[in-house]
Amino acid sequence: MMSRTRCDRTPAWAQLQAAYQATGKDFDLREAFANDGQRFAQFSQAAPLVFADLSKNRIDAATQELLFELARESGLLSHRDAMFAGVPINNTEQRAVWHTLLRAPAHATTASADEAQALAQVHSTLDAMLAYAETVRSDAAITDIVNIGIGGSDLGPQMAVLALDAFATSGKRLHFVSNVDGHELAATLAQLQPSSTLFLVASKTFTTIETMTNAQSAKRWFESNGGANIARHFAALTTNVAAANDFGITTTFGFWDWVGGRYSLWSAIGLPLAIAIGAAGFREFLAGAHAMDQHFRTAPLETNLPVRLGLLDLWYRNFHGFTSRSIAPYHSALRRLPAYLQQLEMESNGKRVDATGAALPFGTSPVLWGEPGTNGQHAYFQMLHQGTDVVPVEFVAVKKARHSLDAHHPLLLANVLAQAQALMVGKADAGGHKHFPGNRPSSFLLLDELTPASLGALIALQEHRVFVSGALWGINSFDQWGVELGKVLAKDIAPRLASGDTQGLDGSTAGLLAMLRN
Repeated sequence: MMSRTRCDRTPAWAQLQAAYQATGKDFDLREAFANDGQRFAQFSQAAPLVFADLSKNRIDAATQELLFELARESGLLSHRDAMFAGVPINNTEQRAVWHTLLRAPAHATTASADEAQALAQVHSTLDAMLAYAETVRSDAAITDIVNIGIGGSDLGPQMAVLALDAFATSGKRLHFVSNVDGHELAATLAQLQPSSTLFLVASKTFTTIETMTNAQSAKRWFESNGGANIARHFAALTTNVAAANDFGITTTFGFWDWVGGRYSLWSAIGLPLAIAIGAAGFREFLAGAHAMDQHFRTAPLETNLPVRLGLLDLWYRNFHGFTSRSIAPYHSALRRLPAYLQQLEMESNGKRVDATGAALPFGTSPVLWGEPGTNGQHAYFQMLHQGTDVVPVEFVAVKKARHSLDAHHPLLLANVLAQAQALMVGKADAGGHKHFPGNRPSSFLLLDELTPASLGALIALQEHRVFVSGALWGINSFDQWGVELGKVLAKDIAPRLASGDTQGLDGSTAGLLAMLRN
């Protein structure tokens, strides 16, 4: 890991600064297309199960080559290889970053005895988890499954279950509870009967305060409403088997310290998805991700889609100064994808120091946000088209629909194509109010179908793209210390709400605490 060279310390960085001043800052996409009939072919490519059109981005061939050189000079490839080899590149926690191993086939070639042993453990756990999923699927007495988790233990499985609803064959209703706000759990419990409900408590340590508060409340509800046999109606996705046993849970599925929360969907945390789409579907999901892993691991820089996306992110953030990116999935089943990607990128790369602890002189993670099309068009697209800030947009579209309603899908596809076109071409209006400046960049990710395999590939693509930008920035993308401070302070404030003690608090917190007590 320490062989990396931070991007701003490479010769290519200075060359990119010169390129930005010379051609980048005044780059006009309309002129670029007018002058190059091959632009679409040059700036688009196929990767496993995903096609990407990057041609409507403010980049030319010379700049792209400088970005590739930046990747070489920064040691991106060796850092990538270290991740795949299980080297502890998460240096602040001395952990490997090995989520790619979770989707490697059992017969995959391994480079070391440690990797072979880890892969065997992965498949042993996977086989047991999928066998349990099939048992639940075939249990007619269980009609509802409630996943209790937060962060990566909620966003990933919830997003994937919604995305693959068309492949759900278990007949079970799946619910997701994450917020410590009791309104969420209460609304969910109101729909359920203890005798027909299975609760999945997803917490690696079995100590996450929001998750355990919700789990204890669910247990009290279960017992006070005539529920019997905690061991049958609760299972845990955790490494803390002893704590789960103390809770009354005997069915547990663990994972390893080299699985970060926001990368854990491929592990036992994916149990809700396995229950929804079945063991075969879950294995297809893993296979799609593995195909993208192999692409990232082996494709040359010039045709390596995660690399190209990560480099584009750096170009926009550090040279154009764009501070956010909007995700616009034109498929209602992908409605939680923007929230999932928010955690993936902003928790990974929202860092102000590099891996050595030195303050960074440049920006890192952009703000990610979005909504599904066409809803977003009637909400925030006004700002995208005519606002004062330029926000790159990432459209995600699916070629084939899985419904038979006439006219809907062609209209949806027409809208996504039109929005990307309108952002780029704009429209002149002397009066100003109807003027669209255009030249607003976008990327276009296209899936042939939304399937377990293509969803797996799409998520893995996004994981690796975040790895690329983080590696170039020289940061550790795999810790999340920023999550901790507020949690620590909450433990101090909680008893003060009961006692009224404001000693040592700042004036604002003390004043608000007093108001909440009254």
